[in-house]
Amino acid sequence: EGFVDGRVEAEGAGAVVRCDVSVVVPLLNEEGTLEELHGRLTKVLTALGVEYEIVFIDDGSTDRSFSLLKEIHAGDPRVRVISFRRNFGKAAALAAGFEASTGEVVITMDADLQDDPDEIPNFLAALEKGVDLVSGWKKKRRDPLNKTLPSKLFNWATCSIAGIELHDFNCGFKAYKRELLNHIELYGELHRYIPALAAWKGFTVGEIPVVHHARKSGKSKYGYERFLKGLFDIITIYFTRKYGKSPLHVLGKLGIGFGVVLCLTALLA
Repeated sequence: EGFVDGRVEAEGAGAVVRCDVSVVVPLLNEEGTLEELHGRLTKVLTALGVEYEIVFIDDGSTDRSFSLLKEIHAGDPRVRVISFRRNFGKAAALAAGFEASTGEVVITMDADLQDDPDEIPNFLAALEKGVDLVSGWKKKRRDPLNKTLPSKLFNWATCSIAGIELHDFNCGFKAYKRELLNHIELYGELHRYIPALAAWKGFTVGEIPVVHHARKSGKSKYGYERFLKGLFDIITIYFTRKYGKSPLHVLGKLGIGFGVVLCLTALLA
């Protein structure tokens, strides 16, 4: 094992073998699902007859997740493991997974088994129709109201700001063509907005409904705080994109607006 950029890489993670499909799985304290997830992914990917790899990114787990992943890797060389020394967040985990992966197609999914590996052929079929990114839509979501209601509000706000129509920005189950990932930079909570970032750069985005299961073990890692951080991130990206080359334009418009308000106030006083 060795330390690279603040993370520990499991033995064998540095081996680079080009493949057709990479499945990138960020996780935090998911010891109860990892062995089953690996088995189900292996079954689906083997049946597809593609060259594949599975890249797990342990985002600072404090349970047995990393130990289990090393055991899984020891029995399956197609599994690669990266482990952060502390929790850096999902965007950082995905960025590390994208960088380490070698597939021409990259599929991302959560490790909690709420995403169903059997959906992977549907993602690949959708990509073959010509889009660059396919986003999952948890049409029948198996989560409590305290997660589904904020998510609906979040999706509405994001669609309004981003200018693209997706039902579910929060779904981590997605498929990407490699070229697209070479043009995306992630930080903060920006993993939620990859479809918007891709569309703004001229890539085509599609969406398919996916089966969503109730959580079997572990705890959700998301709350209201992350939704708020995400909204601030998308607003920042929007203004950077729109006014990045001419920041004085937005300041000028704000100044004119305040000036008009002050003049009207003075006239009516």
